[in-house]
Amino acid sequence: MDSLVLDIAHLLAGGLVLASFMMLYQDRLNALLNVFALHAAILALAVAWQAYIQNAPHLYLTAGIALVFKALVIPLALYRIVRQLGIHREVETVVGIGPTMLAGMALVALSLVLMLRVTPGADYIAREDLAFALSVILLGLLMMVTRRNAVSQVVGFMSLENGLVLAATGARGMPLVVEISVAFSILIAFIVIGVFLFRIRERFDTVDVGALDRFRGDRG
Repeated sequence: MDSLVLDIAHLLAGGLVLASFMMLYQDRLNALLNVFALHAAILALAVAWQAYIQNAPHLYLTAGIALVFKALVIPLALYRIVRQLGIHREVETVVGIGPTMLAGMALVALSLVLMLRVTPGADYIAREDLAFALSVILLGLLMMVTRRNAVSQVVGFMSLENGLVLAATGARGMPLVVEISVAFSILIAFIVIGVFLFRIRERFDTVDVGALDRFRGDRG
């Protein structure tokens, strides 16, 4: 396979990892949502490039779904939720940004070592993309456990799902029906989470997970 084709595929997958680090670094919700939209746009480009490499036209539809729903619809909906909930403040973290970034770098190193060791017989481009995809998944999990705000945890969950899509397309794709079902499942889950956040706000006047834990303790 032409080296330029491989380089572009790795560049896009690596860009997704970089965007995950950018999300970990953000301390304001609006900036976090902007980077998430960028994260989804890079995913759409990566999937479209995989469609070209694999000669798999159905992956172009997957790229279109990622671009429309994840890079446009979901961020705009989250903006609206943030505005209607009146959340205009910094993102609260469990630990500092510095330790979080160091933990993220350790997770990326672990992903690269693990995937390159357990997939020695796999296609070269698939091995690299799976390593990057695992990095994105682990960084999404890291965001979910290091953020107190429920909206930022939703963003972490969505970025984790982006890593799963990258892994599936890098491993010669999924059946189209599975891709569509996953996309709509995520969209439905997002709507449910949005309704849930409104209910939390109405009941407790906050979406801070730490405050909800303290309230539970007071009730006990």
